[in-house]
Amino acid sequence: MTPSDAYIIPAPHREAAPGVARHNVAAVNRAEERRLYADRQKIYPKLAHGRFRGLKWLVMGVTLGIYYGLPWLRWHRGPDLPDQAVLLDIANNRFFFFFLEIWPQEFYFVTGLLVLAALTLFLLTSLAGRVWCGYACPQTVWTDLMVLVERFWQGDRNARLRLDKEKWGPRKLYKKAVTHASWLIIAALTGGALVFYFRDAPTLAVELVTGAAPAIAYMFLGIFTASTYLLGGIAREQVCIYMCPWPRIQGAMVDQDTLLISYRDQRGEPRGAHKKGQSWDHRGDCIDCKACVAVCPMGIDIRDGSQLECIQCALCIDACNDIMSRIGRPRNLIAYDTIAGRQAAANGLDSNVRLLRTRTLLYGGLIALVAVIMLAAVLLRSTVEINILHDRNPPFVLLSDGSVRNAYTVKILNKMHEPRVFGLSTRGLPGALLTIVGSNGDGNIRVGTDDLREVRVLVTVPVSYLAPQAPAGSAFVMIVTDVASRHGNERTTHFQR
Repeated sequence: MTPSDAYIIPAPHREAAPGVARHNVAAVNRAEERRLYADRQKIYPKLAHGRFRGLKWLVMGVTLGIYYGLPWLRWHRGPDLPDQAVLLDIANNRFFFFFLEIWPQEFYFVTGLLVLAALTLFLLTSLAGRVWCGYACPQTVWTDLMVLVERFWQGDRNARLRLDKEKWGPRKLYKKAVTHASWLIIAALTGGALVFYFRDAPTLAVELVTGAAPAIAYMFLGIFTASTYLLGGIAREQVCIYMCPWPRIQGAMVDQDTLLISYRDQRGEPRGAHKKGQSWDHRGDCIDCKACVAVCPMGIDIRDGSQLECIQCALCIDACNDIMSRIGRPRNLIAYDTIAGRQAAANGLDSNVRLLRTRTLLYGGLIALVAVIMLAAVLLRSTVEINILHDRNPPFVLLSDGSVRNAYTVKILNKMHEPRVFGLSTRGLPGALLTIVGSNGDGNIRVGTDDLREVRVLVTVPVSYLAPQAPAGSAFVMIVTDVASRHGNERTTHFQR
């Protein structure tokens, strides 16, 4: 039973025959109901050979290399900052990504990156279906790695089938044990690599080995290890079929001109076994060898048409091309093709692949627009952030000489990778005297490398400058000036009286 068949379909209702208890009839009716989900039938994908399998090996090597190696890459930022190229510094509320440093108030950069990733995924889907799922999705990459390990210890498809049918004994126990042990090692390395993104990798690695790491590091290491082992080693294709929402969403992004893995039935049918020397007249090229089914990691038959489970990995193309070469028939009985192309071929017409169409141009244009906005935001981002908060209780203090004093909390965030000194002044408040509480007398505020400094500032205005008819709250400008560059940042606030 396929997942698409697995719905409750009640059996026809039966009336109780004379002398038969009604609860027995109800039991029969319940027994004849089809179950909500079919039992999982384990898939034993056979090793494929060909261009697309080679491409998948390449993508797997590159993506795993980036994932495992990125935390160890260094990027010099100065003596007072971490030199890890990519670091989610949760403790200090910072995200380092090579030359870019993102603070909590700049989370729109992360939002922009996510929007770019989503639009790129939409574009790829409109061009070639679930090509992301087939090659670069983490679930696919780690499942491929787990199957590779399983194949190493237990053999290819037929050997694994025979092993699972054997009774438990020393040989079977050994092969299963070393397979799961290898999976757990891979899962632990995966979880270990992920926690390295949240703290300096060399330091955390030593702490994890010596037992000196924080408890939360071990906790997340265990969570990531368990999830990788379960999803990549045990669940595998079930994640793509039942847990992932993308197969249900992608239908809105494909059209008649989207390249999909397709069985060209106009050429392959009628299918059937073929003996050497037989004529190919009045029959199709498909010899029903089921090689395409044997290599499919999802366990589907591509000859049944487009299916939700298909991840567009193209391994069935490699398998079919190998068979076609052996029997002397043209390759690409299974190939990347469009619905429009197949319809045209069925009518004896030629068709061209249309990559540039309204849908793809729209996605491409949105990607370019968001990329330009992101670039402008990076180039125009400020290297200092100012925040001024007026004391609310009390809003002002009347001094003995009649002057009025307001208190403010000034926060200065220095985003430069070096210490900076700032001066503080006012504009629009005649006669104002500005005092920095705790200052050493020079009236300057020193902010360390990549640091936030909070100071208390008192602004006092003599009674002679306070006109009786002036409103209770007067707006004025507080200016924070970088002493070295003389560049000023202004914020408007109010003076209460």
